Amino acid sequence: MPDTPPPSARSITDDIAAGRTSAREVIADALARAHAAQARLNCFTLILDDEALATAEAADAAVAAGRAPGPLHGVPVAIKDLTPTRGHLTTLGSHSTGDWVPDRSALVVRRLEAAGAIVIGKTTTPEFAHSSFTYSPRWGVTRNPWDPERSPGGSSGGSGAAVAAGVVPFAEGTDMGGSVRIPAAFCGVVGFKPSLGRIPMTILPSQFDDISHFGPLARSVDDAVAFMAATAGPSDEDIGSLPLPFDAAATRIDGLAGRRFALSMDLGYYAVDPAVEASVLAAAEALRRAGAVVEEVRLPWTRAASDRWVDLWCVFMAAFQGHSLAEYRDRMDPILVGLIDRGLTLGAVEVKRIEILRSRMWDELAAVLAGRDALLCPTCAVPAPPVTQTDDDFMADRPDGRYGGLDLTAPFNLLSPCPALSLPAGLTPRGLPVGLQIVGHRHADEAVLGLARAMESALLEAGLTEAVRRGPPAE
Repeated sequence: MPDTPPPSARSITDDIAAGRTSAREVIADALARAHAAQARLNCFTLILDDEALATAEAADAAVAAGRAPGPLHGVPVAIKDLTPTRGHLTTLGSHSTGDWVPDRSALVVRRLEAAGAIVIGKTTTPEFAHSSFTYSPRWGVTRNPWDPERSPGGSSGGSGAAVAAGVVPFAEGTDMGGSVRIPAAFCGVVGFKPSLGRIPMTILPSQFDDISHFGPLARSVDDAVAFMAATAGPSDEDIGSLPLPFDAAATRIDGLAGRRFALSMDLGYYAVDPAVEASVLAAAEALRRAGAVVEEVRLPWTRAASDRWVDLWCVFMAAFQGHSLAEYRDRMDPILVGLIDRGLTLGAVEVKRIEILRSRMWDELAAVLAGRDALLCPTCAVPAPPVTQTDDDFMADRPDGRYGGLDLTAPFNLLSPCPALSLPAGLTPRGLPVGLQIVGHRHADEAVLGLARAMESALLEAGLTEAVRRGPPAE
């Protein structure tokens, strides 16, 4: 893989506007990086060489003819294979989808393209995005750029690996239980779950699902903001989309002095790897040195939060993908089959009662957030695990009674109006990235991005993230 990181989205557009490069040159470089990453990591299902180059040439010609460039003019972007793109094979990681080629792109893709971004490929996802590991019977194993024997996480693992490998400044992902934030943490990039409805969710059979989000995986907070500026905003394609314009200027704040944060290392019940804990505590101390007040708090949550999210996830899969079992059960991921089978057994009253737990969780989180800017916690409880492991390896309680779960992300899909961002916080002694999760007040997307931008600077100045910023070691 090329050993120099790609430029940011803003620098790409600035360089093109100044005549220092062209959209075609940028896209040709991104395609070369994509092929190098694919050979090592298996993070793409499609690389669109001819189409992306033709689109770039047309973009250059349009600007030369006097047309005003878009805010993302010439910026390469990768799209998750869960998200329809017009004219491209879209499989959702499953044999059951056949060779579906959509005739219309999802709104999030259309908005990126309208801003001038150029799709260079589709990234891998576990089957129907069901897993925190990116593996599917159709496309095989996707690997982590920091250590190919480890997982990039899931379900947006292909997007996370492509960004970390320097292919694109940002990639699209979806997040129903952490599927943007988990790969961001494991791959050492920024991953943002906006508040529910901030980016219209238009790819599900139901417009009334309340745990699903689009979000960016990006090399920096700046690039995440650029993605949000292009994609956020209401649309009648999603009745639940929020009638809130996105204000990129509001993501710039004057440092961290006087900002107040709660810090929970375990959300009340997780077992957290010592290397992850050390990185998060070091990050918290760096924020204090930058003028922030960081206070350790106790959340009274229990494993029920994670277990009830799993129940919802089983019902989600059973409702939306259960029809695939009759013909494809033997060709589907067995863990996914188990989720669907369990979802088919859960009763409506049992599922409705989950809202009682969610309400109590919100009351408890609201009390923690009162008078504070955000809650901080690890994104994941462990560094990137080996590709040979599965979700089932992270379901048991430890001997001390702590929950041995993989991620601390799913509880915040139960509280979906709260934006949550994973920010690189450093590397473990074994050279694996650790993510710091920032959870904000309801619908406060710009505030969370602004805090993350200031934290990004503070952690870099403290020397905690220099190696992460440089990117994975060259092959």
